[in-house]
Amino acid sequence: MHILVIEDEPGIARFLKQGLEEEGFAVDVADNGTTGLARALAGAYDLLLVDWMLPGLTGLELCRQLRAAHQATPLIFLTAKDTVPDTVAGLQAGANDYIKKPFHFEELLERIRVQLRPAPAPTGETERFTVGPVVLDVGTHQVYKDQQEIALTQKEFALLEYLLRHKGKVCRRQSIIENVWDIHFEYNTGVIDVYMNALRKKLGFSKDDDYLQTIRGIGYVARD
Repeated sequence: MHILVIEDEPGIARFLKQGLEEEGFAVDVADNGTTGLARALAGAYDLLLVDWMLPGLTGLELCRQLRAAHQATPLIFLTAKDTVPDTVAGLQAGANDYIKKPFHFEELLERIRVQLRPAPAPTGETERFTVGPVVLDVGTHQVYKDQQEIALTQKEFALLEYLLRHKGKVCRRQSIIENVWDIHFEYNTGVIDVYMNALRKKLGFSKDDDYLQTIRGIGYVARD
């Protein structure tokens, strides 16, 4: 597996390169956003680790340009920013995940493995789930609202699919993190709230809508 690290702090870049190579990954490093974008577009990388604050081109703009070029390589942000607006902006730009600095290498490694885990083979069956005006088509991996397609990230789609498969039942936070993120260890489930905020915004659901309800302290439920 080939990883591109885009990080301008030499110490962090060296730490990541050494640690990942010891885990068997091939690692390239770019120290600014402009070079990183060029390498990401030209190279056959399996995953990108991108610092948020970069010279030349910010990580956020780099991510936006990658997705605009239909480059779907999984991207994880390395960031000191952890406010909800910043995190939502990163996810809406097309990032697959983020991890806040400083971080434990073991946690980063697990997040990388989650992104690199192969998707299940298609069964050829088409399933559709609905909630209110929204239709989710599993077979085509598309979501529509009032017959207009809504563009979701892979993780947003997986979260919505999980809630709709259990429509009418409360999905506990731990169950969501285990089944959508495939994480089976103690983990800050606050990432779910970030994705739910982004998902509601894309679907045009206001706080007054009952389609995706928050069950305070427990989890979420999809209801018509």
